[in-house]
Amino acid sequence: MFSAAVAQIQSTSLVESSKQIPRNQQFSHRRISVVGTIGSGKTTFARKSALVIDVPHIELDALHWESNWVEAPNDLFRERVKQSLQGDSWVVDGNYHQVRDIVWSRADTVVWLDYPFRIIIARLARRTLRRILTHEKLWNGNQEHIRGLFTRDSVFLWAVRSYRRRRRQYPVLLSKPENSHLAVVRLRSPAEAAEFLSTLRQVEDLS
Repeated sequence: MFSAAVAQIQSTSLVESSKQIPRNQQFSHRRISVVGTIGSGKTTFARKSALVIDVPHIELDALHWESNWVEAPNDLFRERVKQSLQGDSWVVDGNYHQVRDIVWSRADTVVWLDYPFRIIIARLARRTLRRILTHEKLWNGNQEHIRGLFTRDSVFLWAVRSYRRRRRQYPVLLSKPENSHLAVVRLRSPAEAAEFLSTLRQVEDLS
């Protein structure tokens, strides 16, 4: 029964092109890196995954941003990430290239939320509007403001600029020999993400 559940996840959720992205046949999912374009729901998905397998959730944004939207120096950021990933099991979310080598070398699984752009931009709009209207406090007291939508650092401009680049970039990165140990799960819709979480829960219950 356990092997059947594993086979179900592998057949429905892993990247279709094994020639482009190799995958580890061992389906452990105890150290998961969640990646995807801004607005894809990485943090929400990572938090839910961490709850399912009962492991810590680590948000790279919280380690990267100081107060007043100041970026932590790279050496400090890398050290924070190293310390946060010392445990045997965790789920981490974020795309930061500065620490990708640390995260992926310790992960056993990469979950790529590769949703259509229309879904991402709609989610990003709802999230940004909610944060602005409710004055939601983010990492180290940072807040999003409406004036930030009309600058070169706008989250919407970043989504437009990074969406296609991410889709080109990840297959190349994941095909590198140093990442061959990773199981790769490419989820193309919120429905696939929900199915993955449901099946992951079944596997966790059986184990």
